[in-house]
Amino acid sequence: MSTLRERLAALTPDRLRGMRCGIEKESLRSHADGTLALTPHPAPLGSALTHPHITTDFSESQLELVTGVHASVDAALAELTQIHQVVYRQLAALGDEMLWVSSMPCGLPVDETIPLGRYGSSNVGRAKSVYRMGLAHRYGRRMQTISGIHYNWSLPGLGNDEYFGLIRNFRRHAVALLYLFGASPAVCSRFVAEREHELQPLGRHAMHLPYATSLRMGRLGYQSDAQASLAVSYNCLGSYAASLEQALTQPYPPYEAIGVQSPGGEYNQLSNTLLQIENEFYGTIRPKRVIRPGERPLHALRERGVEYVEVRLMDLNPFEAAGIGADTVRFLDMFLLYCLLSDSPLDTPEEINDLKTNQHLTATHGREPGLKLMRHGQPTLLADWVADIVAALAPVAAQMDAVDDGDAYARALAAAQTLLADPAQLPSARVLQAVRGDYEGNFVAFVRDRSLHNRADFLALEMTLKTQAHFNRLADQSMADQQRIESTDSMPFEVYRREYVSPDRLGMARCVR
Repeated sequence: MSTLRERLAALTPDRLRGMRCGIEKESLRSHADGTLALTPHPAPLGSALTHPHITTDFSESQLELVTGVHASVDAALAELTQIHQVVYRQLAALGDEMLWVSSMPCGLPVDETIPLGRYGSSNVGRAKSVYRMGLAHRYGRRMQTISGIHYNWSLPGLGNDEYFGLIRNFRRHAVALLYLFGASPAVCSRFVAEREHELQPLGRHAMHLPYATSLRMGRLGYQSDAQASLAVSYNCLGSYAASLEQALTQPYPPYEAIGVQSPGGEYNQLSNTLLQIENEFYGTIRPKRVIRPGERPLHALRERGVEYVEVRLMDLNPFEAAGIGADTVRFLDMFLLYCLLSDSPLDTPEEINDLKTNQHLTATHGREPGLKLMRHGQPTLLADWVADIVAALAPVAAQMDAVDDGDAYARALAAAQTLLADPAQLPSARVLQAVRGDYEGNFVAFVRDRSLHNRADFLALEMTLKTQAHFNRLADQSMADQQRIESTDSMPFEVYRREYVSPDRLGMARCVR
């Protein structure tokens, strides 16, 4: 603790004020009855290929709302609120569609009818759709409809070694975030139809595990048996990049069997390697760098180093209007600083295996009394581990509040302490309590009502004419940008695809400090 305090004291107020954040939120579009909307991406929202704030994730029915980079939590959430307002108003003008407020999906149709994201006729647009077709072949479309929150974070003056030290500690302690903020303990029974699982019935229409925190982050969610063979090391940029490069360049027999193209010439996937592109690698946190047009993410990291980290394990909280609240975001700030400033030993293959097991146990049994995980190679009570981390954040909260001349971080920490003291108030426990107690086990009915409530709240918010005009301009400009890209394409798609997935595009295997 003394070392943490000393390192924290060494961070000048100017550096802490230089902290930057941004939020990305995925949400399915659903109808008011809780079924998936199969309509195209609404044209009034602009081009999903080029709009800076409103795009789609895996499915044409899965919106992704993206804020810019902000100097404060309040500013990031304010912009996220504005984007929600624009989306809800356009959806209301078109019919009864709304945003599904749970990470686990609404009532889905049969797998092959879940629409893939479409991005126009340009090479870059076609590549995005083919990549999604590859995901569908590899993992199934249902799994890809799971949604979440991504939090982007940076601090000035950090190099690759500092960011990778942060990442190693984040992976070690991520179970605390799953415990405190996991909000997906149940699913619609249709989601697991014809799949092997260990879930238990929750009424006639839902399945659950009684102590689950985040099924999204367990084996039913963003997990892959094929990727389980990857033991990615985060000891430095070089080891991380080498692990990914192998997965991006070595053919994987089951995916070779799928083939890049069908006998009829339709594209099944971008490549037959274990990972088609870098984004296919599932992880709780990623080192990131803003890429240039046409650049591969791994090339950007190798050439210019880590610019920020992307936290990827946060569930949508159905009790928060925007899917995440200010207290939670501020807790993330404190948690990331704690991970950055604490000692961060190099990872080992044994620890990497322990971390996978810890994640799965916390996702499926996190609230179970007496649950033990492996910490530093020793069995440790999860509840004690989380309590240790929350206690260690007190000086971080004090430092952040001193810089801001307020008490917002202390209040965020107090909210986490309340959750620790009363596990019944954890989001995962509240979801199960509501589904079981108020909706007779009907998961879809619970989320549908929460979604309708949020829609009404966002539509009731005032939006200035200036804001509306701004987003109208962004939508129009994005459509023009897509048309420009399509009109200037001259390369055959197969040539573009081969060049894009070429190992030569991944950059030199070297470590940038």
